[in-house]
Amino acid sequence: VSFPETYRFVGNDACSHYLEELDRTIDSFRKDDIPFAGMLICPIFANEGLPNVPDGYLPRAIEMVHDAGGLLICDEVQSGLCRTGKWWGYQDMGVQPDIVTMGKPIGAGVPLAGVAASQELVEQFRSETRYFNTFASSPLQAAAGNAVLDVIENEDIQESVQAVGAKFLEQLKQVQQEFEQIGDVRGIGLFIGMEWVTDWTSKEPDVEGARRIVDALKDKGFLISNAGAYSNMLKIR
Repeated sequence: VSFPETYRFVGNDACSHYLEELDRTIDSFRKDDIPFAGMLICPIFANEGLPNVPDGYLPRAIEMVHDAGGLLICDEVQSGLCRTGKWWGYQDMGVQPDIVTMGKPIGAGVPLAGVAASQELVEQFRSETRYFNTFASSPLQAAAGNAVLDVIENEDIQESVQAVGAKFLEQLKQVQQEFEQIGDVRGIGLFIGMEWVTDWTSKEPDVEGARRIVDALKDKGFLISNAGAYSNMLKIR
């Protein structure tokens, strides 16, 4: 299905538009007699360019997924561990996933990943099969993960991300008013995106311009990346 967004949406009701698309997709599984497993999302849609999700979309989408017998799986590899100012990105979106996957920042460079689910779901899984992994429960990875959690808690990272992120977002929006190439500025905490366009009216993606910005910042020691459907979003985190 298409990711939900409002910046380029043309119409009167973005929420209904994307929900209808999701409903048609779920229905196609029924018609083809394919069991519906669920919906896997990054709760802040990071790779899609941090879109402003239409109000009411996610709660209703999750309700539709559950009604169809599916699960909500939130991929927190990018949005988790306080990058948004809360422990998990799904908390910012006001939803409760059935399964959470995590990785990357939880190890701070050390390969570490994990999956969390409710006890009920885990017991149901174990009643039908078993989980085995020769790379699980490594003391080195566990120590790295614990160290990351200690830093987040002891250095008040969550509060810092909220305060610094709000100030940074405010300043970027001020800069936006001076340059028509900055079509939109949006984000949560210290996970921020800038939509690079040719002008405010057409909103035409300026992909080459966005790439030049990324390269120029790299030369100055700042590492950001491109994201979004057109790769014209500057992803700052």
